[in-house]
Amino acid sequence: MDNNVIKYVMIGSGAGFLLLLAIYMIISKKMQKSEYKKIQQLQQGTKQNNFSAEILFQKLYLAYIKIPFIKRYVLKIRRRLEIINVDDEYSTRKGTARILTKALCIVIPILIITVLITSTNILLMCILLIFEVFMIDTIIDGSVDKIDTNILKEQIDFFSEIRHAYHEYNMVEEAIYQVSQDDEKNVSRQGEKIYEILISNDPETELEKYYDIAPNSFLKEFAGVSYLTKEFGDRKVNRASLYLKNVNNITQEMQLEILKRDKLNYVFQSLSVISIAPILLLEPLKNWAVSNFSFTASWYQGKPGMIVQILILLLTFVSYVLVRRLKDNGSTGMQVKNTENPWQARLYKKKIIKKIVDLFIPKIGSKEYRKVQQYLKDSASHLKMEWLYINRICLAIVTCIVSIIVFAQLHVIATSYIYTEPTTEYDIIGDLSEKDERKAMELTEQDNKVLDQFKGKPKTTKAEIQLAVKRLKYYEEAEDKEITKAVERIEGKLKVINSEYLQWFELLLAFLFALIAYMAPIWLLIFQVKMRQLEMEDEVMQFQTIILMLMRIERVNVEIILEWLERYSNIFRPQITKCVNNYEAGAWEALEAMKEEVSYTQFIRIIESLQAAVEKIPITDAFDELDSERDYYQEKRKESNERLTKRKGMIGKAIGFAPMVCLFVGYLIIPLVFIGLKSMSSSFSSMTAMK
Repeated sequence: MDNNVIKYVMIGSGAGFLLLLAIYMIISKKMQKSEYKKIQQLQQGTKQNNFSAEILFQKLYLAYIKIPFIKRYVLKIRRRLEIINVDDEYSTRKGTARILTKALCIVIPILIITVLITSTNILLMCILLIFEVFMIDTIIDGSVDKIDTNILKEQIDFFSEIRHAYHEYNMVEEAIYQVSQDDEKNVSRQGEKIYEILISNDPETELEKYYDIAPNSFLKEFAGVSYLTKEFGDRKVNRASLYLKNVNNITQEMQLEILKRDKLNYVFQSLSVISIAPILLLEPLKNWAVSNFSFTASWYQGKPGMIVQILILLLTFVSYVLVRRLKDNGSTGMQVKNTENPWQARLYKKKIIKKIVDLFIPKIGSKEYRKVQQYLKDSASHLKMEWLYINRICLAIVTCIVSIIVFAQLHVIATSYIYTEPTTEYDIIGDLSEKDERKAMELTEQDNKVLDQFKGKPKTTKAEIQLAVKRLKYYEEAEDKEITKAVERIEGKLKVINSEYLQWFELLLAFLFALIAYMAPIWLLIFQVKMRQLEMEDEVMQFQTIILMLMRIERVNVEIILEWLERYSNIFRPQITKCVNNYEAGAWEALEAMKEEVSYTQFIRIIESLQAAVEKIPITDAFDELDSERDYYQEKRKESNERLTKRKGMIGKAIGFAPMVCLFVGYLIIPLVFIGLKSMSSSFSSMTAMK
């Protein structure tokens, strides 16, 4: 019976399986004939793998933007990438998350190791954490600069393909459209944007908008030349297309710029790290000196050592800032400052703050106001006058408060060191033995008992100290000579302790430091102006290239050339802007007024040629030497860039190595020599007295 049941079950299961298989085959055939197969194919094309880096970076971006401290870096990177990724929010978020993730992957492990190693030394931990904050900035700026330089290199190939496409289609907009179809390159987005501008209903207005968001001046020039060629047509110059000749001129400018950036990156690639490195070596150098030369402990662990440490930290910070400003290669970094609603603007809206700040701002029209305004213009600063003075006031207040806190802390350190320093009879080289250290600490503890009795009593006499010493059990059987030596030693310690309090000259120094901090933003502007003046020759040569591109295009006049020069100017922008505004009132007079405001000879020659083109001769004749001596100007431009790179490199090395030199000379060599000589003199005197 049981065997029959098993047999029926097996037969039924087999029949059921065959029935299900038949049903599946019928349904499958019907689905193959229906639209289901097409839907499956469409889904397969859009299906993502289990792990997608694209989605991961989008999710990371949303997470980063919610974290307060990291949000600052997210916005900083985003503002720079928005210029490169035109109207592409997806790519902007992905690039921002990728750069920030890379920086965090480098910094977070270092941060964890730092905290674990330096958990017992709070000062060293703080120093290293400051270093890591600087490291994040360096990594982020380096990553974005790399993207900006890559798009510049992509433009070389892009313009080369434009030449071939223009030969094929003989239409500017069609050539740009065809070359911009490569979605893998960042420059293709720029090409698509320029194409949309050229075919728009109002290309001139759209072009002006694009000038504000273009990643670099070369794309501005290309867009402008493409628009002029589309509007006024192309022409042959020496049997060659003027448009392609202009594109070639822009390409040559880009090649020179890429070479200059590569050289600057090579010169400055390690200077930022070198300028910060001294703060990493402060504690190791101190530990080495104290362990090998114990007589230096009073200097390194006391107030003098702390003062030198603070000075080296300040010098390191200043050097790092100056090196970063000096390295600037004119990339998107200078164009993306957040000028919409910074903290200075929000602070200035408060009535009380506004009244206080207005007291410091010079009166409009005064000599001081004009001078500061000129600094802001010449340095191409994004700051408004009110924001600058808020920075100055806040920096001065913070510096004054921090200085007072530091002075108070220095007194605490000096007092604490006296209570904890092992008391030895004479200075020795090397560490104390365990037995000598126990004896020295026992002597310190006995001294501390007397110090506690007379701490805060500056009028204590030697007799009172001697009486207190004789009461100690430690000196019950001591000789008079030993007691006298102890009294003199304790008296010296007591004078130091009773003098360690905040004094009037320290408050005066705090106000002096606050005044220096108040002037620091102005000095930084002056430094930026000086650095920009180094690039005057480079900018004038760029003007020559722009004029060379425009001078043979029909319907181009002096006013159009001035508008182009204003658009691409950096150092001479204020003078050119003023000239453009006054041009309608009198062209020659406006140019003459600009010539009087400028002192650079090469730019004065350009102005004189423009004056000649206004009244006397055609533009092509006024600037005929630019075309005939093109090769000479190219070689001169290369040589100018070489000199600029060398000069920046020399200044950068002097600034970048200053903290390192001060560290080894001021923090190691001088203390060792000075304290060593002093200790040897004291030891010889002690040995002579013993004889």
